[in-house]
Amino acid sequence: MLLLISPDSVEEALDCVKAAEHLDIVDVKKPDEGSLGANFPWVIREIRDAVPEDKPVSATVGDVPYKPGTVAQAALGAVVSGATYIKVGLYGCTTPDQGIEVMRAVVRAVKDHRPEALVVASGYADSHRIGCVNPLALPDIAARSGADAAMLDTAVKDGTRLFDHVPPEVCAEFVRLAHASGLLAALAGSVKRDDLGPLTRMGTDIVGVRGAVCEGGDRDAGRIQPHLVAAFRAEMDRQARAHAADIPLVR
Repeated sequence: MLLLISPDSVEEALDCVKAAEHLDIVDVKKPDEGSLGANFPWVIREIRDAVPEDKPVSATVGDVPYKPGTVAQAALGAVVSGATYIKVGLYGCTTPDQGIEVMRAVVRAVKDHRPEALVVASGYADSHRIGCVNPLALPDIAARSGADAAMLDTAVKDGTRLFDHVPPEVCAEFVRLAHASGLLAALAGSVKRDDLGPLTRMGTDIVGVRGAVCEGGDRDAGRIQPHLVAAFRAEMDRQARAHAADIPLVR
């Protein structure tokens, strides 16, 4: 399982650099513009320059409307600015067909410029609160659009968590559907260390966090702390070892 950490500024990205050995992906977002708020192109470039070359940079393009052209241009801006993972929050898409239309435009814009870049179709565990597509529709949307990964986050950051809206057994089905389509499965949404056991057991490929590694657990007012990143990774590793110990070796 890969650890994705989301700094909201170049300064926080430098804190991530101090903990670079403990994380896998640096994710650029702007939390004050939403769950998957897009940061400025120059911030993506500066963070790409600041983090080690072997650490891929992810960038969100926003909690987007059902406007395929607008979203495609935003996605192109993110990949041109240096992002390897391009995350699109399908906030304004109310049907799977709308999600597929938006994501196909994104995939074409991104892959025409950088074929090796990875496109992530992101939905929301609390979709019922904002009226967007059902979480379990995301793997099919991602697969049919040619994206590389399906992700769930939470739209409303009010202290509720991923498992408050989509229980572990439903998240496991999300992961299963993603893997059945050859996609990576990413889960986020106020994920805490206590959630790492079930996330590991269901086979999650990427876990995304911010609040859990911020001072005071506050994603907005707190700042990412390198020692909290290290502690989160240590628990990930512990859960991975425990899970591996329960799996018979295939010979």
